[in-house]
Amino acid sequence: MQVTVTINGEERSAEVEPRTLLVHFIRDDLDLTGTHWGCDTSNCGACVVLVDGEPVKSCTMLAATAAGHEISTVEGMADGAELDPVQQGFIECHGLQCGFCTPGMMLAARALLNRNPDPSEVEIREAIAGQICRCTGYSNIIRAVRWAAAHEATTTTQGA
Repeated sequence: MQVTVTINGEERSAEVEPRTLLVHFIRDDLDLTGTHWGCDTSNCGACVVLVDGEPVKSCTMLAATAAGHEISTVEGMADGAELDPVQQGFIECHGLQCGFCTPGMMLAARALLNRNPDPSEVEIREAIAGQICRCTGYSNIIRAVRWAAAHEATTTTQGA
C-alpha cells in the first residue's frame, strides 16, 4: 500500500506492507535513521517521534495509520545550521552519553516545551517518563531541558 506523510515539513511517500510499523517506514523507506529502534516492546522510548506535535512511540503505530499526518523526527529539529534549543541544551548540559535514547528524549522534550515553555523539574520528569536512558541518570537531561526553556524564553523576549 502507498503511504504518504508530511515528515519534517516535506511530503514523502513509499509503498509498504500494511503491517509496517512507523519506525521501520521512517528508517527503512524514508532513510531517516535518527529515529532509533530499541526494545521491540515499546518500553524504551528511543523511537519517539512527534505525530501532529504529540510524542508517539513509532514502534507502536502502523505506517498506514500515520498517513496524512505531520511527523517530526530529530532530523527536522535544527533550522539549517542552527540547532533547536533542546539540541543545544543537550550539548551545553552534557545530556547524552551513548546517544541511543537522545533523539526520542529530545522530541519528548520539544513536545513539552511547545505546550509548556517553563516546565518544573517534576513536569520534565513526567514528560520523559516513557524514555529509558541507561547512561546518564537523567540529571543532565533535566538540566538540558531547563537550559532549553531558559534559552527560548531569552530569545523570545529579545525578539519581541
